[in-house]
Amino acid sequence: MPAPPPTETRGTAAAPAAFHHPVRVYWEDTDAGGVVYYANYLKFFERARTEWLRALGCGQQQLLDAEGLHFVVSEATLRFVRAARLDDLLAVTAQLRDAGRASLRIAQQAWRGELLLAEAEVRIGCARAAGPGAELRPCRIPETVLSRLR
Repeated sequence: MPAPPPTETRGTAAAPAAFHHPVRVYWEDTDAGGVVYYANYLKFFERARTEWLRALGCGQQQLLDAEGLHFVVSEATLRFVRAARLDDLLAVTAQLRDAGRASLRIAQQAWRGELLLAEAEVRIGCARAAGPGAELRPCRIPETVLSRLR
């Protein structure tokens, strides 16, 4: 499967390369016409973000066990370009756009070969729960995590 086009550049320095995660489209992902149901792109993007964090040594279960932290989606903007269909093999990307003290802005895309199918910008916030059943409260992303993302 051909790689998606190169990442854009900011100023004179190239942006970090996007992480790529393969996703096969199954029956459960499609509507009656064999087209991916729009909400399932959010699942594909979630899987790619999770695997991106894991590849950087920031697995979400590890972060929860060691630091008591969660990443939660606080905002998502999606744009659909073309339909994905049953049995398509997609390359779903995740690329850090901005890292704040308590949140990350991540650009994501779903590709079939060289065709862009969907794209999103997702903001995830870092949160901590005081104990089981407690409300999640925003908190700073540990510097050890931020250093791996940059």
